[in-house]
Amino acid sequence: MKEKRPATPSKPRTSTSRGKKSQPIQSGNALALPAQSDLFATVSGLIEEARRTLARQANSATVFLFWRIGQQVNSEILNNQRAEYGQKIVSSLATQLVASYGRSFEARNLRRMMQFAEQFPDFGIVSAVTTQLSWTHVVEVLPLKTPEARLFYLKEAATRLLGTRELRQLIARKAFERKEIANAQLTETSAIALDTFKDPYLLDVLGLHDGYLEADLEAAILRELESFILELGGGFTFVERQKRMIIGGEDFHLDLLFFHRRLKRLVAVELKIGKFEAGHKGQMELYLGWLNRYERQEGENAPIGLILCAEKSREQIELLQLDQDNIMVAEYWTVFPERPVFERKIHTLLESAREQLARRKALLPGKKKGGEA
Repeated sequence: MKEKRPATPSKPRTSTSRGKKSQPIQSGNALALPAQSDLFATVSGLIEEARRTLARQANSATVFLFWRIGQQVNSEILNNQRAEYGQKIVSSLATQLVASYGRSFEARNLRRMMQFAEQFPDFGIVSAVTTQLSWTHVVEVLPLKTPEARLFYLKEAATRLLGTRELRQLIARKAFERKEIANAQLTETSAIALDTFKDPYLLDVLGLHDGYLEADLEAAILRELESFILELGGGFTFVERQKRMIIGGEDFHLDLLFFHRRLKRLVAVELKIGKFEAGHKGQMELYLGWLNRYERQEGENAPIGLILCAEKSREQIELLQLDQDNIMVAEYWTVFPERPVFERKIHTLLESAREQLARRKALLPGKKKGGEA
């Protein structure tokens, strides 16, 4: 006859009712909270937010401190008005500061602080973005040639929360210059805001090769949608592909539809694998008219359109005055050229855009030769 074993006592359990929160477990004198309790999540959120706030405050304070140091050193050197004195004072000051405060105050970094204060004599211009930026962000823009470019990249980094590496890539891919080229299409009466689009767009991330079709281009964009939106710029959100429109009993399909949060506008994107043609304007006007009538929501502005093509005639686009119809045309490059070639191409396009702006200003009413009013 087998001996009976004593019954094993059941383990204490929390409530098993579905939909109910897990209950705290009493362990001796301590109260152990479940790992996923609402209280734990709430307190964790408070801690993480406080850490982020402290980091932003520290970054902002550091950038402002370095600006003040640069301003002070510049003032001292300027008052003495001797270049050799400037070299000596920076070297001597750096030696003393490093001994007391560490390598952040080496001579090389002191010169960056001086350059920063010289390039931004009014700190108020950049104070709003420094809460989102570190000193390394500022260092990345110091070599740029124009104050407009430096401020543009700092604002982009702050708005899009870019790290130093992403900011460096944005600068290397000439985002500011390509904005300038696109802006040259816009006149003072254009409904399209400046800095909305670029020209050209660099779509090398799509991995397309020779012989692709429009469907291949669209499929590649959707496959790499995040990268494509990053190339478009901040504020764009994807809405739909092949947007169907029934107009006069006929079916039409818009390639891609986006929404721009800051502009509060729908953005229609048409893809063309060939050269831009004047007939593309009529097609986009039709799409924008339909979107304005049937898709525009209360509080939104009128839709705008972007025609992306492999090649375009800048003179033809200038004569068509597309911006007056809320349309922008931009080229796209599916292969990133070698760096020197890329630099030359962008420089040529930028010079052409500036000449276009100069011609337009010369034709403005009320202007006489020589710039006299």
